[in-house]
Amino acid sequence: MTINAIQNLLTAACAPYQQAGRFAWHFAQGKLGRDPVFKGMLARNLLPHRDGGIRVLDIGCGQGLLSSWLLSAQAQHAKGEWPANWPAPPAIAHVHGIELMPRDVDRARAALHKDSTRATFEVGNMCTANFPPSDAVVILDVLHYVDFPAQDDVLRRVHACLTDDGVLLLRVGDAAGGLPFKISNWVDNVVTSIRGHKTLPTFCRSIADWQRDITALGFSVQAMPMHEGTPFANILLVCHKAKT
Repeated sequence: MTINAIQNLLTAACAPYQQAGRFAWHFAQGKLGRDPVFKGMLARNLLPHRDGGIRVLDIGCGQGLLSSWLLSAQAQHAKGEWPANWPAPPAIAHVHGIELMPRDVDRARAALHKDSTRATFEVGNMCTANFPPSDAVVILDVLHYVDFPAQDDVLRRVHACLTDDGVLLLRVGDAAGGLPFKISNWVDNVVTSIRGHKTLPTFCRSIADWQRDITALGFSVQAMPMHEGTPFANILLVCHKAKT
């Protein structure tokens, strides 16, 4: 039952991308099916729950996979098709994605146009875009593309936009991770090229440095390995904003 329910969730989350073209659909299947972070955030209950649903900000949203995943999760749970050993997913009030690449935003909008009241996407640079008030912010594998002062500024603005007891899910590579970290960077460059983006220099930190610097901004930080089934050194930092 659990395996079937997970497969049904994957099928539901990928289905909208058939409207966005062959590349978008195959990319959705590969990313949602193989990247452990999507299943992990639901199976481990990492997102908050709020009456009336949560507002999620997805920074570096790509073609909107997180939006489709979370909205599909809520729909599948409502139908009673849900993994028996997973907690209930959070209700979603709204997901807003910010993405630098217009082509990815076009794919996101084409795929999720039927959910346009709950999933919106904008072309924008995370270093300058406005961050709306949010209960959860998700940044997966993109913060290392800007230099350290810019990273710190993004994190400060994330802290400011989060509600009390809100959560930031930040996935980063561990610069002290040795060969797996080098493999991560190489694959990152390959995928970036395949998606039609220019390869950029990266600015990476060790997990110890990430935890120290994020804690200084007013978060509590828990590091979770998030590379199961891959040769990478990806770590998910679960950062809770302290209540005021």
